[in-house]
Amino acid sequence: MQTEEKKPIAVVYIEDDPEMVELVTLILNRRGFDVRGALNGQRGLETIAQNPPDLILLDLMMPGLDGWDVYHQLKANADTCQIPVIIITAKAQQIDRVLGLSVAKVDAYISKPFRPQKLLESIDQVLNAQRAGTE
Repeated sequence: MQTEEKKPIAVVYIEDDPEMVELVTLILNRRGFDVRGALNGQRGLETIAQNPPDLILLDLMMPGLDGWDVYHQLKANADTCQIPVIIITAKAQQIDRVLGLSVAKVDAYISKPFRPQKLLESIDQVLNAQRAGTE
């Protein structure tokens, strides 16, 4: 009798700072996630289109296609609109948080700098809420 191997949760992290991508990848790989980094908004959209992930981590302040542009394109596309998005940004003002959570309806909003545990807790909450919504 074969045991079914559990497929790792696929995450795409769209962030223009390679060191942040490396750090988050390290944190999440230790927890068994499969993380792919994309260093700008356009690459992020292409990466997601090629192989849609289970979760998207998204920086807001990027040159070119910024995080909000990416977010709106994802939510306007039938193939990607159901993928949960966690914003990870240096925009830490309360108004930014309110706009992200209440107006744009992102799944979670994390301000930089953050503790690794905060990231892991947010990911767990978002994935658990998604699972609960599909059962």
